[in-house]
Amino acid sequence: MKLPALLIVLGTLLLAGCSATMSKDECRTVDWRTVGYEDGVAGYSGQQIGQHRRACAEYGVTPDLEAYRAGRAEGLREYCQPHNGYRAGVNGAVYHDVCPADLAPAFVEAYESGHGLYVRERRVADTKAQIEARRAEIARLEGVVAGSAFDIIGEGATAEQRTQAVLDTRQAAERIGRLKSEIKALELDRARYEQELAAYRNTVAAAR
Repeated sequence: MKLPALLIVLGTLLLAGCSATMSKDECRTVDWRTVGYEDGVAGYSGQQIGQHRRACAEYGVTPDLEAYRAGRAEGLREYCQPHNGYRAGVNGAVYHDVCPADLAPAFVEAYESGHGLYVRERRVADTKAQIEARRAEIARLEGVVAGSAFDIIGEGATAEQRTQAVLDTRQAAERIGRLKSEIKALELDRARYEQELAAYRNTVAAAR
């Protein structure tokens, strides 16, 4: 996986902090070096300071950028360790390309390893969800068929109702057939994805 691909959002824990704001008291009393350090340890991008600036502008407070940047640089050196990269990748988190040059290669390698596991696990889970959704649709359509059969043989049904019931039954049966075919194909995909996941896990375990 190339570095630009790491920036693609799949929905992440790291982005959650970007919406955080600071209170009036925090803005007026905060140690900006500590704030920078905490943001660095969390792996936030440099844009995080903009969130703090906007939050504190309401109270007439301007962040100490020099202190913030110094603290963030210190925090990033703690964050940009391989075990954190792997954990971020496994969790599907976004890497913001924040690590310093001397730490980035090992961090990114570990991130890619963890992200590869995340992608394979999601592929298996998504395929299972697609199978279950189709099974639920089949169950619903089988209920339609049963109801239509009652209309066909019901003594009180009109000719028009019987005709419509036959049409509904035919359409439902055709849809059920297509869904069953799709399930078979998805089950083959799932089996293949599960094999790939197991092989990848073995590879990761051996490397670690």
